[in-house]
Amino acid sequence: MYNAIIIGGGASGMMAAGSAAGMGKKVLLIEKNKILGKKLLITGKGRCNVTNIADTQRMMSNITSNGRFLYSAFSKMDSNDTINFFKGLGVSLKTERGGRVFPESDKSADIAGALKKYIAENNVEILNGEAAKIIVKDGQACGVKLTDGNIYESDSVVIATGGLSYPSTGSTGDGLRLAKECGHSIIDTRPALVPIIVKEKWVLELQGLSLKNVKLRVYCDGKEIFSDFGEMLFTHFGVSGPIALSSSCHMKEIGKKIYVLSVDLKPALDAQTIEARVIKDFNKNINRDYINSLSELLPQKLIPVIIKLSGIEPHTKVNQITKEQRNELCYLLKNLEFQATSLRSYDEAIITAGGVCTKEINPSTMESRLIKGLYFAGEVIDVDAYTGGYNLQIAFSTGYLAGLSC
Repeated sequence: MYNAIIIGGGASGMMAAGSAAGMGKKVLLIEKNKILGKKLLITGKGRCNVTNIADTQRMMSNITSNGRFLYSAFSKMDSNDTINFFKGLGVSLKTERGGRVFPESDKSADIAGALKKYIAENNVEILNGEAAKIIVKDGQACGVKLTDGNIYESDSVVIATGGLSYPSTGSTGDGLRLAKECGHSIIDTRPALVPIIVKEKWVLELQGLSLKNVKLRVYCDGKEIFSDFGEMLFTHFGVSGPIALSSSCHMKEIGKKIYVLSVDLKPALDAQTIEARVIKDFNKNINRDYINSLSELLPQKLIPVIIKLSGIEPHTKVNQITKEQRNELCYLLKNLEFQATSLRSYDEAIITAGGVCTKEINPSTMESRLIKGLYFAGEVIDVDAYTGGYNLQIAFSTGYLAGLSC
């Protein structure tokens, strides 16, 4: 007989198991993969963006769904607590641009290893290679039944199985199915923090080009719904990179509504300053062809595309370019537009949007309002955030609170 059974051995599951066992409880952690933390190992391209140094208010401003639900979880474990937690387990951390926190080694294995150490020190029992179904009697979660037929009794069960993103790591929606079987409502799921497929073919000519320090705006029905500053990457299908991934969270009705992305290539320069800069470059190249006049202003790979979109014949002499043509170029540098047509699949999505309805979970404990003794943690819940370490912080905070509560 266990005090708590945790289903899912990822970031939130290991945190829940460790915090419950740290209270002196007998805990069983069940993970269907042969190893724990499989998805954790590939986060941040293998570097693992553990958290963000943001305070709670700034953390909330980076959560795109149901941020208020997380106040209690963050009050129990905020980013400071997370940093101290991993330092206490011997992991050296560093802070990079935007407050993003990584292991100093740039190895996500160090974070996964620390969590394994945490549950080992607290004597958590681990069962790998098995999937579980929850046993509910008289409105109370009282254990699990495994695929091999074995039954394990428990006072409480925590669902911490993740969502649907990166299914190759085992995130195949098991927790969503378990929650639904227990009577919970599931808010429609979709890939989030995912690369974007675009309509314009010229974007494909820029494959591999990374733009740093640009501003991205997203418009829906002519209204600006998102803007961010940072890095964006052009791919063979469209765009990716931090600011593009974050923008995908706001394209909830893609396919039904039109989303236009606009890139400001020179956000540090206002319209008047960008015009002065172009005039300066043109004066420097007054007798050269237009195609050879932009090398100090733009990355080489971007020049042919900008020339094509500006409508100015490439071999026009710079001294023959009219003021109207120059104004069109300046506008383009501040408003490089293309249309999103769809999002890439769960295979490339960092997280899953949607999940177990937060109205059916007590935010102070992470316990189900429908089934006594049933708790939730991590991505299975309908909460998600931008890139920058915020989603892992959600996993750690909800996992810690669920473990304490159960």
